[in-house]
Amino acid sequence: MDPVVHFEMPAEDKKRAKKFYEKVFGWKMQQLGHDMGDYLLATTSPMDENSMHINKGAINGGFYQKGENGIIPHIVIAVKDLKKSTDAVKKSGGKIEGEPMSIPGIGDFVMFKDTEGNRVGMLQPTNM
Repeated sequence: MDPVVHFEMPAEDKKRAKKFYEKVFGWKMQQLGHDMGDYLLATTSPMDENSMHINKGAINGGFYQKGENGIIPHIVIAVKDLKKSTDAVKKSGGKIEGEPMSIPGIGDFVMFKDTEGNRVGMLQPTNM
């Protein structure tokens, strides 16, 4: 099975979202720069020295600017082979959104819409 490894939610005011999630849930929030789309990264559980979750099954996430990619949260699924998974999405009635992109230190990523119109991400992590 390909696991859910990441979540994303829209934020109108990322400073406000950062403060909220740090205060309420104790998450470690990191505001990335313009070169990374001003993305707000959320670490939701303790990580080991290899950047792996100590609590198995936990996932991290992030916040994108509300309006850029819609207003609905979405998930990211880790896949072993992005090309094969992209082909499978197309053959099964889904639609790929844009071209796959490389995220430095993370892996190769692309968004798709499933047969129900949900936006979902696929990531072939660098370490796979």
